[in-house]
Amino acid sequence: MFTLDQIAQAHSRVRSGADFPRYVQDLIALDVQRYTTWLADGRVDYEGLGQVLSTTAKHAAQTIADHGDKDHFRERLKLHQRGGTDYPTFCADARDAGVERWVVDTGAMTCTYFDKSGKALLVERIPATGA
Repeated sequence: MFTLDQIAQAHSRVRSGADFPRYVQDLIALDVQRYTTWLADGRVDYEGLGQVLSTTAKHAAQTIADHGDKDHFRERLKLHQRGGTDYPTFCADARDAGVERWVVDTGAMTCTYFDKSGKALLVERIPATGA
């Protein structure tokens, strides 16, 4: 059974998108099987082994663009992964590109970005390590 404190400790080691693969490995070690990040308010739902834990909203509700812009989002994602933006900036970029939420599946090692209609804008493979 994992706790939100354990997840927060793992997340505290993330400085940029470049640290994301290591973070996912830390979540796997905690038995988190999937998590969903909601960009409107920043809350996150973590699932694993019959357990679901949710954080509270991280900020006031933000607007998500009505139409997804996959190309613009991919460009901003790559910049973030290279360490070129911080997390709040990346989230704002994603909202502007129409991303409502992303779902990380630790078994499949994927991160899927969805628009408001539930359409997958991008499915990305997560490297097994940050190396």
